[in-house]
Amino acid sequence: MRAGLFLATFLALFSGGADAPARAQQLGVVQSDVLVIDIERLLAETAYGQKLQAGIEAERDALISRNDRVAAELEAEEQKLTELRATTPPDEFREMADAFDTKVTQLRRESERLSRELERQRDLAPVQFMRVVQPVLGDILNEADAVALLDVRSVILRAEVADVTDIAVSRIDARIGEGPEPPDAPQE
Repeated sequence: MRAGLFLATFLALFSGGADAPARAQQLGVVQSDVLVIDIERLLAETAYGQKLQAGIEAERDALISRNDRVAAELEAEEQKLTELRATTPPDEFREMADAFDTKVTQLRRESERLSRELERQRDLAPVQFMRVVQPVLGDILNEADAVALLDVRSVILRAEVADVTDIAVSRIDARIGEGPEPPDAPQE
């Protein structure tokens, strides 16, 4: 009986009651020392986050298309080289084959470089995003009189009222919209 009363009291105090999230939304930002936010949701649900992700997807698609085109061209060139083998003097054929191998190696290195650059761009997107939205999150932190804003994935237990993700999404969209242009994409 005593354990049940303790648990009920703890949950009531910690959760702020069933209507606490709705009450916090009506009042703006809840007053709390610690707030939580879902950064993945910010990236997925804000116009700016969606723009960053769409840009990376477009670059990925372009790289795949480029690689497919280059592979088809190399396959055709290799086929021509194979056909020339029977009618070309060995020394001349060896030069052509070496030149082809050099070309393949260069194109492979270029493709790998572009792929690494795209991967780096994908890894940096959340950092770039957070730099741009930091003033909005700072305003929410100040408005709540909070001392910390934590990523929801690093919190074990929380009251829903402390989650300001919905507020942050709407304020980021209102203040930043699609945001600045992303950094230059990988170049061929």
